[in-house]
Amino acid sequence: MKKIIWGSVFCLSLSVGSVLAQQQLIPQPQEMQVGKKNFLINKLTISADDQTPEITYLQQQWQSILGTELKRSNQPTLKFTVRTDVGIAPEGYKLSVDDTGILVSASSEHGLFYGIQSLLQLLEENRTAKKLPYLQISDYPKFAYRGMHLDVCRHFFSVEEVKHFLDYIATYKINKFHWHLTDDQGWRIEIKSHPKLTEIGGFRKRKPFDGHAHQTANPMIYGGFYTQEQIKEIVTYAAALHIEVIPEIEMPGHAQAALAAYPELSCTGGPFEVGTNWGVMEDIFCPKEETFALLEDVIDEIIPLFPSNYIHIGGDEAPKTRWKACAHCQDLIRREGLKDEHELQSYFITRMEKYINSKGKKIIGWDEILQGGLAPNATVMSWTGIEGGIHAAKSGHDAIMTPSSHVYFDYYQGNPQTEPLAFAADLRLEKVYSYQPIPSELTAEEGKHVLGTQANMWTEYIPNFKQVQHMLFPRLMALSEVAWGTSNPKEYKTFENRVIAHFSSLDRKGIHYSKAIYEVVGKVVQRQNQLAYELHTAKDPALIRYTVDGSMPTVRSKIYAGPILVGDASIIRAAYFENGVQISAVVEQVFVRSKATAKSVTLAHIPSESYSKGGAQALVDGVLGSRSVHKEHWLGFIRTDAVATVDLGADTDVRTVGVSLLENKGIGVHYPAAVEISISQDNHTFIPLKTISTEAIVAANGMVKIDVGTQRGRYVKIRMKSRGKIPKGDPLADSDSWIFTDEIMID
Repeated sequence: MKKIIWGSVFCLSLSVGSVLAQQQLIPQPQEMQVGKKNFLINKLTISADDQTPEITYLQQQWQSILGTELKRSNQPTLKFTVRTDVGIAPEGYKLSVDDTGILVSASSEHGLFYGIQSLLQLLEENRTAKKLPYLQISDYPKFAYRGMHLDVCRHFFSVEEVKHFLDYIATYKINKFHWHLTDDQGWRIEIKSHPKLTEIGGFRKRKPFDGHAHQTANPMIYGGFYTQEQIKEIVTYAAALHIEVIPEIEMPGHAQAALAAYPELSCTGGPFEVGTNWGVMEDIFCPKEETFALLEDVIDEIIPLFPSNYIHIGGDEAPKTRWKACAHCQDLIRREGLKDEHELQSYFITRMEKYINSKGKKIIGWDEILQGGLAPNATVMSWTGIEGGIHAAKSGHDAIMTPSSHVYFDYYQGNPQTEPLAFAADLRLEKVYSYQPIPSELTAEEGKHVLGTQANMWTEYIPNFKQVQHMLFPRLMALSEVAWGTSNPKEYKTFENRVIAHFSSLDRKGIHYSKAIYEVVGKVVQRQNQLAYELHTAKDPALIRYTVDGSMPTVRSKIYAGPILVGDASIIRAAYFENGVQISAVVEQVFVRSKATAKSVTLAHIPSESYSKGGAQALVDGVLGSRSVHKEHWLGFIRTDAVATVDLGADTDVRTVGVSLLENKGIGVHYPAAVEISISQDNHTFIPLKTISTEAIVAANGMVKIDVGTQRGRYVKIRMKSRGKIPKGDPLADSDSWIFTDEIMID
């Protein structure tokens, strides 16, 4: 590439942040400078000799963006070089625009492709102006592993839909596609040596929430699978986008679809049906020779289909209930000198790893593969938190960071009132953007074992591809910048502006995306011992209109000017308007008031860090926690009672004590074993008033209201007693149960 002489043409004083306010690239490049002059797009031509797949891709996208063909010329103004001696990182590139045209330089086809993606984003942004600014970009990724996952088992997507998914992630320089192909609810890949895996395991009884069934005319059956030819087609398509496809074949758990086809591979012999409910199933593969023989046959057919160095073998959420009761498993534990069922799982994983390694491949597993000892060459995908990745890296194993707290795209990304049904957790765009993949607990040397990060798209609540799009965008953009290594949480608002600029491209492509970024977000705050409701939005808060009388906000409603005192209001509704037009959906907050509202609360035990938003005051903030999203107002306690003491400020007559409780057995949340109420005048000596049982809590559907007669005191203590271990027959049996509580109401 010729050396550019910087003079008045280029603005050397501009920082990356200010430059990118003018050129809205995602992910943000490592280095970028923008000049004062422009080059006309219609003057761009490519060489008559350029015939590489990357150039073909560019021509197709050029036609889509600009509606014209990219012409060829013997004196091209759009040039490309791929040379290994140019001093550019393997996936890096350089892109310059000056008076001679555009030059994209790279040391590999990967880098060239990413340079082309940046060029295409520039064309998108400047397609109306028909000119590109002079600029120079020097760019490369921080992480070699930049992944996006798609579950096709809970809901199935066609070949064309998977290709669209690959198009989306390629646009934002994601280079790994983790394809979740087997689970309890469906086996989605053809295995010719064991055809019942798809003939039986690929289909299930339809549920009302299921989307359209791709490969069955029976309206009572849902399902589908990919033939091996279709797998090859998708893998080839991904390769042209410089995306590596990593298949996941679950073992030993999440195997009910396979066991429905081959029940002899279980501990009990079945019979089984392909799963129709979500959650964790107790029936898993039994570690006997017939099981290993089938799985080795599966691996033998998988390997020729996927050039990737990796095969993901799952390893997560494998209950040991069946193994504990299985004579074969217990005998195997004794014969192999294993300590327990966790070491038996390690034996299972290690045996399969050895076989996969013998075929020239490596395994990846979810962080539960750490239980009982990590297989020798395994890479850990850390999802339950960051601890698994930290342990792996400190042990000398590679790790891919994919914690549910920051990169689970099946979670709500906005207010559940305005978003489609999703998994009961909250993951906003800003939270994704804040993620830093290398934990601070690692040394620089240990940090080298963190290969990168990945976001996961589980599809229990995603029945169609339109909703896949909605859950992917715009959070994919935040993942992209985090994985590329140029995110800066302190500059989130700048990033947010770039995201909004990309919406026009999504609109042009017909991609359905979440507009939660525009929504009005409220937060309960206290002002001089009174409740107030604070609102904000991505745009100008002064354009928020609200009501406190139960009516819907209009352009003539009150203008938001600061926190709204709740007073006696029972409901606040708000929406964002521009030029007299309502832009966001209406959000509403209902308030419940009692003698406990806004009073001081102390907790005997600290709630879990994952479920502690708002702290103790969340129990008296006048807001009932959402039963769709559990991280906003609920406090979560595990392995302990939940004990809260409300200070009413003075001796007060108390007649009823209420508390809101949640049950969601699918994630291990159970009603307490009992709720005990006591009262005190000095916060030392408490008089027991009443105790109610789990059965009474169930009857009240978690909204407990306890009549204590008429008692007088200043301090009211509510003790919610832990159930301890989850009982057999419930999901996650033998695990510690959770207590979730939010509002306390005293009258």
